[in-house]
Amino acid sequence: MAARPKLLAPRATGQQVYDDLHGQIVRGQLRPGDALTETKVGDAYGLSRTPVREVFWRLSEEGFLRVIPQVGTFVAPISVPAVYDAQFVRETLEGRAVADAARAAGKPEVAALNGLLAEQRAAIAAADFVRFFALDEQMHRQLMLLAGRPTVWQVIAGAKAQLDRVRFLSLEQGTWPAMILQQHAQIIDCVARHDSAGAVEVMTAHLRTAFAAIERIAATHPDFFEQAAPEWNARPA
Repeated sequence: MAARPKLLAPRATGQQVYDDLHGQIVRGQLRPGDALTETKVGDAYGLSRTPVREVFWRLSEEGFLRVIPQVGTFVAPISVPAVYDAQFVRETLEGRAVADAARAAGKPEVAALNGLLAEQRAAIAAADFVRFFALDEQMHRQLMLLAGRPTVWQVIAGAKAQLDRVRFLSLEQGTWPAMILQQHAQIIDCVARHDSAGAVEVMTAHLRTAFAAIERIAATHPDFFEQAAPEWNARPA
């Protein structure tokens, strides 16, 4: 059965519908292969088919929807090449930044990072993975700020949406959240001890868990992934 988009509010704007559908796809609430129709989405959000068609086109251009003429519109598989490219961006930029953060960290900054770690632990205990993911993002962004690179996080955020789809799905994999939490604790410990080399080593291993996550998820859901670049994202008529 096709997933049904959640109702935002009567007469939502096209941008709100885009943001909501994009978020549901990234968070795994809409999964690869789920079908969407302009009519049902328009009814759910109080919009005509024209702005919904534009939203579908935007999402297909970005690799989140697959529009197949005369067949339908479906949530696209996760692009493995895009995941690898995003991981490369993160490893390159965050590896450098965490070394700088370790050199710059003072007691207040370390206390703030440990506070985020405690909140992450509570989110896992409550099985609130959306909250955990947000706190994960906040920790990585805080390290970038500590390194004196506030705008670099924006570059990373713009490159990692397909990677984030893997990260959200991985949180459903048994002990995975606890492993990620442990790695966060190790990163913060290295930063607190001004161990730049150790921070880079742990951060690199942490970011490369995306590859293992793909293998684990693909073992049960191989259809969630697409190896080759898609040829189907032409703008619908």
